[in-house]
Amino acid sequence: MQRITTVRSALGAVALSLALLTATVSAQNHEAVRSSGGVVSSQQWIASEAGARVLAEGGNAVDAAIATGFALAVTHPTAGNIGGGGFMVIRFPSGQATTIDFREKAPLAAHPEMWLDENGEYSSQMHHRSHLAVGVPGTVAGFDKAHRLYGDAEWATLVQPAVSLAEDGFVLSEALAGSIGRFAERSQYEASVQAYSKNGTPYAAGETFRQPDLARSLARIRDDRWYGFYAGETARLIAEEMRRGGGIITEQDLGLYRAQERTPVQGTYRGYDIISMPPPSSGGVAIVSMLNMLEPYDVGAMGHNSAEYIHYLAEAMRRAFRDRAIYLADADFADVPVHRLTSKEHATWLARNIDPERASVSHPTDVQMRPESPETTHYSVVDADGLAVSVTYTLESGYGSGIVVPGAGFLLNNEMGDFNAGPGLTNESGLIGTEPNLARPQQRMLSSMSPSIVAKDGELVAVVGSPGGRTIINTTLQLILNMVDFGMSIEQAVAAPRIHHQWLPDRVRIETDGASAEAVQALEAMGHTVQVGGQQGSANSIGIDPLTGEAIGAPDPRSPDSGARAGGRSGTRAGGGR
Repeated sequence: MQRITTVRSALGAVALSLALLTATVSAQNHEAVRSSGGVVSSQQWIASEAGARVLAEGGNAVDAAIATGFALAVTHPTAGNIGGGGFMVIRFPSGQATTIDFREKAPLAAHPEMWLDENGEYSSQMHHRSHLAVGVPGTVAGFDKAHRLYGDAEWATLVQPAVSLAEDGFVLSEALAGSIGRFAERSQYEASVQAYSKNGTPYAAGETFRQPDLARSLARIRDDRWYGFYAGETARLIAEEMRRGGGIITEQDLGLYRAQERTPVQGTYRGYDIISMPPPSSGGVAIVSMLNMLEPYDVGAMGHNSAEYIHYLAEAMRRAFRDRAIYLADADFADVPVHRLTSKEHATWLARNIDPERASVSHPTDVQMRPESPETTHYSVVDADGLAVSVTYTLESGYGSGIVVPGAGFLLNNEMGDFNAGPGLTNESGLIGTEPNLARPQQRMLSSMSPSIVAKDGELVAVVGSPGGRTIINTTLQLILNMVDFGMSIEQAVAAPRIHHQWLPDRVRIETDGASAEAVQALEAMGHTVQVGGQQGSANSIGIDPLTGEAIGAPDPRSPDSGARAGGRSGTRAGGGR
């Protein structure tokens, strides 16, 4: 206990200054930030500040990514978490790369028919909105493994900022106050209402939001690492809530969970190296496949978001997402042909029947795509040495299952909903029952999360990714195309309007003001069904200035609380002002 007390005492000044920083939200949150000392870009500026302080104190990008992730669990509860899971892609200054898979797992009692009711009928409520929808969380194990393998700073110093934010509180922005207010109002769970309201009264913008139960859970993680979550008090509280609500996760399931280091998916596009996440993420495979399909075309000459460009983009997306539905799953449980799906030859075969003047047709009787929630979060980190980390993690739906563990203060995921509905349940209403992604004990569910890194000639170019359900894959793809084919800066690439097609439903979605009326009409004349409106993703990314080598953090203007923060005293606004 003496060592822990000493560490906490040494952290006092840093934790206090971080808490005080939350009293005033910078009016410049969405401005890009550049620094030779490293940068963190995330969906919540307070969490970016936590990670940037780790860089400033000598920690590396992996350390900063861990601190940012734990801080997001406090300040961005709709997706930041310790009760969910995700993926981390790491590129070292040498050019070598690796990934950490901390995707949630199915409990030991899981089986493919677990969402069928007593009459054998599929229940969406059971699949997505019950205690049976909760997968065994992976975030804490993933951060623990990444730190043991590649971290430099002391573990406790990475978790303590989140403990302080939860214990001392932080000032709520208008966006977050509204979000947690709406969640608490609709919640059916008393512990959730208590965690995110004042005994049922909504918080208002400008009030201090404290989470004492979450602070104690984070303190156990700070003190005992993996064991502070997957054993002892926290594990007991999770298992109790599962029994109370009819879930199937046990303390044995928690004790069995381990994160995995995996070999990245890698591809090339016009001389650029693409490094991304392998299965159970579908993102890396799909992105490389689409880039391979587009490489023979002069994409830049088409004009950004012209009818011609959107047509070819949608056709590539259509084909990659069909492959996703047929082949992709947890490669520990299914034979996933990653090398074939990411080969140039396969892309040539897929693109063989793209008609330059007519849209293809997606056949509902062939493959169907189930819903996937857009509520995830992505953040990017680069340190002074060029170590780059791309992290996407999630609870699945916004606020996950909606279940706060009583006494523990954190939300549980509803990631079991990412497994297919049941054997043979593929139908025209949108269910999918193909074999590879059915629920089995210890299997990880398929994901669209696509943390990615771009390099060229041995040099780091960008760290990219996004939340957004299936749109994650296409948002990340377009970030790469924006930089490579259209010569956009990282700020321009992040802000540029996006489109989406996912095989089924057979329609092209374009962000509000994302294409001209003439382009939409031309696409419809080609046979595309076009839907215009809304926003897509929150791609908080980092680019590298090729002239100065400085990292440029570009927060996505679509997210009201996003922000980039510099990790050293050299940090400036990208426009040059302090």
